[in-house]
Amino acid sequence: MAEAERIIGTPDTPGAGTGPEQRDVHGTDGTDRADGAGRADAAADAPAVRPRRRRVAVLFAVAAFAYALDLVSKLLVVAKLEHHRPIEIAGDWLKFEAIRNAGAAFGFGEAFTVIFTVIAAAVIVVIARLARKLYSLPWAIALGLLLGGALGNLTDRIFRSPGVFEGAVVDFIAPKHFAVFNLADSAIVCGGILIVLLSFRGLDPDGTVHKD
Repeated sequence: MAEAERIIGTPDTPGAGTGPEQRDVHGTDGTDRADGAGRADAAADAPAVRPRRRRVAVLFAVAAFAYALDLVSKLLVVAKLEHHRPIEIAGDWLKFEAIRNAGAAFGFGEAFTVIFTVIAAAVIVVIARLARKLYSLPWAIALGLLLGGALGNLTDRIFRSPGVFEGAVVDFIAPKHFAVFNLADSAIVCGGILIVLLSFRGLDPDGTVHKD
């Protein structure tokens, strides 16, 4: 009996046998395995952060492209087309005609310019918050289109006449029997349609898929 106790040890004696708990806590080199586990968890989280950053980069790249395209087109329209005859692109079916629009997209709601300005600013804030949990590439493209379009029209509302937050948006794409619009409106509509399609498919911004 004494010989058996000497071999396996007892809980009260130094040099007692090492139980599973002790083997989990301390490594053979004397380091604390709990700290090692924390570092391992952090290392495991790192690959998950990189895809989110790439998706956020796509979002802002799409937004920057849509915004730049809208801004350049409006500058050209104001400089070359405003106060001039419309340019026929496809006969009467499609023209480029400079129009100042105080309403929302496609000329709706001209009496609520300030309200539409506030809504556009709120959309930008919401998109910025969604970017923190963005892992889906299609959602990044959709939100980028919305962000670029919202920024394009918001720039007009802030900097164009008749005043800050009341500025009229520059529209110039005039299809026959349809409202005149601009590239920012197009980006907003395309982004909205894509979001509706993604929602029908059950795809969330964080990349999870819900199936009914």
